[in-house]
Amino acid sequence: MIAKILAHKPSGRGKDSLVVRRHTPIRRLILMTGIALVALFALYAIYELGRYDAGYDRLAVAQHRTELEVQIERLEKTNHELRTKLAELDTIRIGRAREQAEVARTIGDLQAQVARESQELAFYRGVVTQGAAEIGVKIGQVRIAPGHKAGQFTVHLALVRSGRADNVVAGTLDLSVDGGAEGKSDTPLDLATLTHGKLHELPFNFRFYQNFDQEILIPAGYKPEHLAVEVHSSRKDVSPLVQTILWSPEPAP
Repeated sequence: MIAKILAHKPSGRGKDSLVVRRHTPIRRLILMTGIALVALFALYAIYELGRYDAGYDRLAVAQHRTELEVQIERLEKTNHELRTKLAELDTIRIGRAREQAEVARTIGDLQAQVARESQELAFYRGVVTQGAAEIGVKIGQVRIAPGHKAGQFTVHLALVRSGRADNVVAGTLDLSVDGGAEGKSDTPLDLATLTHGKLHELPFNFRFYQNFDQEILIPAGYKPEHLAVEVHSSRKDVSPLVQTILWSPEPAP
C-alpha cells in the first residue's frame, strides 16, 4: 500500500498529529490496464510501420485479394460451363456411336439383300437362256468367308439352271484348292482333304437353283491361291462345268 502524509495538524497538547491516507486498488488496476493498452497500441503501430517501410500496402493487398476472389469466381463459372459442354459432347458422342452402329447394321442388311438379289438375278439369267443347246447347271455366285478358327473357311455358292426348268437336274459338286507353302506349288487339296475325309463330293438335286454352305479346313502353313468348283451332272449328255476363282476371303466381321 502506498502511504502519503497529507498534513500536520496541531493538537491541543502542542504536539503534531500525522494523518496517513491510502490509494484504493481500483486506481492502480486502471492505471496498469491503461499502460498495457498503450503498449499494445504502440507495438501494433511499430508493426504496421515496419510493414509499410518494407513495401507492404494493406489497401493494395486487400484490393488484390478482392481481385483474386473475383477471378476465382469467374474461373469456377467457366469450369462449370466447360463441364456442361463436356457432358453435352459425351451425349453427342454416344448418340453418334449409336447412329454409326445403326448405319453399320443397315449396311450389313443391304449387303445381304444385294447378295440375295444377285443370286436371284443369276437364276433368272439362267432361266432366260432358252436357246441353249444343252440342259445343265451354271455356277451363280461363289463367296469365301473366314470361320471362327484358324484355317477354317466357309464356301458359299449357288447353282442355277442354265436353261429351261422343265424337270429336276441332279449331279455332284466338287471343291478343290490349289496353292502351296512359301511360294512353292503343292498338290491341290481335294474335298476329302478339305473336310478331313468326311466328304468326297456334294450331291445336288434341284429344279431352279440350290445354295451350298460348305465348311473347309486349310492345313497350317498352306497358302491357298485358287478355289476350283467342278460340277458333274447325272446326265451323260451334259459336260462337266469347271470354274476357278481367285482365293479372296471376305473381311472378318
